[in-house]
Amino acid sequence: MKEFENLSKEELQVFVTDLSKRWLAHDGLWFQAAEKKFGMDTAIELDVEAWRKFTVIEAKRIIAFLGLEENGGLKALEQALGFRLYAFINKQQITWEGNNKLIFKMIDCRVQSARNRKGLPDFPCKPVGLVEYSEFAKTIDSRIKTKCISCPPDDHPKEYYCAWEFELEGDYE
Repeated sequence: MKEFENLSKEELQVFVTDLSKRWLAHDGLWFQAAEKKFGMDTAIELDVEAWRKFTVIEAKRIIAFLGLEENGGLKALEQALGFRLYAFINKQQITWEGNNKLIFKMIDCRVQSARNRKGLPDFPCKPVGLVEYSEFAKTIDSRIKTKCISCPPDDHPKEYYCAWEFELEGDYE
């Protein structure tokens, strides 16, 4: 019988990825149940409200785990984005434009890729993403402003599913 304390680094990495997949499976099943009972529009409304709270909880836990300073700027956001549950199961890319603008792209999203494999259109996640990314960023640093570059149902290039711009307002390093 395996004991958590005795897992190797490699086993812990596999475990974190598996936990992230379990979380995403629950999120998807919850959404499907809400959609079946209430319809797509209401399910998205409920999802937005759930993400409004969850993303702040996730950000605060990441801040505590990493020991990030309050209002740590875009560098803190860049680091925190790498520790979100999504980061362990989706392919993400971050680029900088100057020292006060960060561009985040979801290169491969498990949800959207699965829908594409099934011949389904992209899931229209923009209303959720607007709340999720802006609240996450504001929790990391209240000066960060979030702008959606594109997110389904918007058209997007084949190179990514969604893209977000984070800009630090005011004084910065």
